[in-house]
Amino acid sequence: MQSPGNSPENCSDLQNDINPNTENGPANRITSFNGKLNRFLHSTDMATESSTKPASHKRQRTNTTISESVSATTIHPQSSTRMTRSRSSSTMSTTTTSDSPAKRPRRRKRSPPATPSTAADSLLRDTIPANLTLLLVGVNPGTLTGTTGHAYAHPSNLFWKLLHASGITPIRHPPSDTYKLPELYNIGNTNIVERPTRDASMLTKAEMNAGVPILEAKVAAQRPEAVCLVGKSIWEAIWRVRHGRAIRKEEFKYGWQDETENMGRVDGSDWGGAPVFVATTTSALAAGMSFAEKEAVWTILGKWVQQRRNNILPQGPHGAVDAHLEDTVE
Repeated sequence: MQSPGNSPENCSDLQNDINPNTENGPANRITSFNGKLNRFLHSTDMATESSTKPASHKRQRTNTTISESVSATTIHPQSSTRMTRSRSSSTMSTTTTSDSPAKRPRRRKRSPPATPSTAADSLLRDTIPANLTLLLVGVNPGTLTGTTGHAYAHPSNLFWKLLHASGITPIRHPPSDTYKLPELYNIGNTNIVERPTRDASMLTKAEMNAGVPILEAKVAAQRPEAVCLVGKSIWEAIWRVRHGRAIRKEEFKYGWQDETENMGRVDGSDWGGAPVFVATTTSALAAGMSFAEKEAVWTILGKWVQQRRNNILPQGPHGAVDAHLEDTVE
């Protein structure tokens, strides 16, 4: 037996309720739950319709914003317009690049090159009284030395430290004691070049060569017992002037040099010149040797100075150093 709810009549009535505009006419209010099903379907369509309106309105508003933004940009015939769109914004921004030439940055006026220093710019003065035990010869005054007038004045310079470590001076003197050395130890000081520079590498070979005859004249006039050259480059300059060529590697040695290389010797004079001791440079910029290696060279000279100070070695231009001529460092 067929149930009333599943009869064909009931099914057709249900279809009429779902689609009220069918050919069968309006919905049967009895079989469509008194028209409630139609109201439910009708309200669903209204909700769907209302939910789509804001989206279309928003899209329409966005398109209006874009069109207004683009139309507000003035495009010049001689300029290029680039439109960019940010990821975080739905509006477009425009960047106008002008073809007009960019302003060139102003060039800074170069200051004129500094005038090279001269010997007059240095306050350092020679301390070469007659008959010194030892004359120390440096390359040239440093900037601080030229300003203060004190020899080897830069704190990084090892000169005063090596004088003490080698025994040439019993205490470590400050640079301000430069002019006390002759009185205290009969030790003097001079340079082959008087022009001050930041470092010795700023000197030319011509300057070094020109200082050789001046140094020879100073030694010949004051006749020190020995001359110590504070730095290899001084001996190289003297060698160039004397021999007309650069010294060969196998010819160079630290320490006492041969008697034939004595300084200040003048033809026809009874004085045979001052023996030459080549010491290491004391500049901290010269890192080719460690302090211990430099001290080993200076100690050879220090022993001789101590013996002369104690009158152990005979006085004279040659006898005082002949016993130490074999003390050289290759």
